[in-house]
Amino acid sequence: MSKARAYFQLLKFRLSLTVAFSSAVGYLLGAKELDWSRALLVMLGGLAVTGAANTINQIFEKDLDKLMKRTAQRPLPLGILSSAEAWAFVLLLGGLGLGLLAYFFNPLAAALSLISLILYGFIYTPLKTISPICVAVGAIPGGMPPLIGWVAATGFLGVEGWVLFGIQFMWQFPHFWAIAWVLDDDYKKAGFKMLPTPGGKDMRTAIQIMTYTLVLIPLSLLPLYFGMTGTTYAMVAAVCGVLFLMQTFYLMRTCTKKAAMRIMFGSFLYLPIVQIALVLDKV
Repeated sequence: MSKARAYFQLLKFRLSLTVAFSSAVGYLLGAKELDWSRALLVMLGGLAVTGAANTINQIFEKDLDKLMKRTAQRPLPLGILSSAEAWAFVLLLGGLGLGLLAYFFNPLAAALSLISLILYGFIYTPLKTISPICVAVGAIPGGMPPLIGWVAATGFLGVEGWVLFGIQFMWQFPHFWAIAWVLDDDYKKAGFKMLPTPGGKDMRTAIQIMTYTLVLIPLSLLPLYFGMTGTTYAMVAAVCGVLFLMQTFYLMRTCTKKAAMRIMFGSFLYLPIVQIALVLDKV
């Protein structure tokens, strides 16, 4: 593996792109006009900051990553890049992303991004081996991108921005717990405590996944209530929410890895569909 490819792998590009996409959605919803070039700039800033946070995560977990099949081939466990090289990459990416947000948009958007990076890299990451509360802590930086996008467009923390944060924050729980269920055996090798109950892959965890997915349905309808979007979005969000919820009932009935995988893939589809509908049906 070349060093250039190794640095690219540190980004966790697909994950970072998903996060950056939701910041662009927040920007487009907050902006008076649909300015796609500015939305792309927000995306670029979000991509850089998220890449920096993902790299910090991998630096701290490089010895744990060696223990798991899923992560053993990453650049740091393989020794292709040193921790010093990875830290330099963090400073470069973080500086670029935060500078871009502060210069082209506003200092508040950059400050929120910095808080998000610190929470993910320095608090959520070490908590993964300590307590299942890590998922709730990780859901805060995970939910912040659309709020950061909204702030980049408006310059203030409005209720609409918090609504966008709330939807993405609540989505994190079924999403991460489904992943943790599927990867539980691998996670146990590294001592990660991701599932919410001591029993792990049991009915109590399935009920928690269902509960958070259920709460997501009324939350996803708040953009209509606050006049951010129209009824077409609300119908899309309601249908997607009900379909997502039905997948959790299957997990409650069977408590199987197959059911958890359905929720995992369902969660990957749910968020972009709902967010695209938000932008397309913007009032």
